[in-house]
Amino acid sequence: MNKGKGVDNTATNENLPWVEKYRPTSLDQLISHEKIIETINKFIEQNRLPHLLFYGPPGTGKTTAILAIARKLYKERYKSMILELNASDDRGIDVVRDQIKSFASTRTIFSSGMKLIILDEADAMTNPAQASLRRIIEKYTKNVRFCIICNYVSKIIPALQSRCTRFRFSPLKTEQIEKRLNYIIECENVNITEKGKTALMKLANGDMRKTLNILQSTVAAFDTITEESIYTCVGHPHKEDINTIIESMMSEDYSVSYKKIMSIIKEKGYALQDILSEVSKLSSQLDLPPEARIYLTESLAEIEYNISIGCTEQLQLGCLISTFKMTLELSLNSKK
Repeated sequence: MNKGKGVDNTATNENLPWVEKYRPTSLDQLISHEKIIETINKFIEQNRLPHLLFYGPPGTGKTTAILAIARKLYKERYKSMILELNASDDRGIDVVRDQIKSFASTRTIFSSGMKLIILDEADAMTNPAQASLRRIIEKYTKNVRFCIICNYVSKIIPALQSRCTRFRFSPLKTEQIEKRLNYIIECENVNITEKGKTALMKLANGDMRKTLNILQSTVAAFDTITEESIYTCVGHPHKEDINTIIESMMSEDYSVSYKKIMSIIKEKGYALQDILSEVSKLSSQLDLPPEARIYLTESLAEIEYNISIGCTEQLQLGCLISTFKMTLELSLNSKK
């Protein structure tokens, strides 16, 4: 998320999570989303900053970017010129009418320029609260700018979307994460293997926050960070175990396969949801005829839904094994 150079960590509290300790503080330190940063810099230079809507997956730098923008705009007046509300705050219609309206409608006596209201995780706001925000945005445009941040833009009402300039923050690329990760590893003197680093970035899946959180927890538990230690720390199924599970479901008898997979789950402490996610990824590489692949995909989706609404894992494991048995049968019948 940032270059690492020019970040002063000497005065940072050593007990801080690494996500906060190494958070970029200026736009120059951000190396991801160059086009977005370039566009916003032009807005600032021309003094034409619009209302902003940042959306995209977690850990991609949305909050970091707006805080860096605020620091560039206000410098030492930074804290007095912004109002930041997160999902931990009550953001119902009363907060919009009282707290947000009060901040937006008043001017600071000794400061000039527009204020900034940051609504983080705004997709958790109620629809009535979002609706009441529409008029406030229009009424106080001369005095304040809004930045709405969310993971799912579809949960923001169209009327708010139309009042903002939208920017999508996509998942970070592997090379961007690796560059920042190497800097933090060097600063913290972390002993990590190349396979461990690869496993870490694979599990993070473009989420810088998740990368640092996994790394910090693994460092607390192990002296040397390896692929095995990372998978053990987060309780994520190892690739070898997933291969064993798929091979068992495709080639062994139902009861034998069920006992073997249950043994792996109990021994390693895996969740069926995590196994299902990995099985789904690897099953896409299987050589299957179209009808068998369609059946497999639909059945895996149904099992995932059943787990999400609280169905027992034992029953859903049986469904998973049955799905692969039926997929194999469909595959064999299509070749006759």
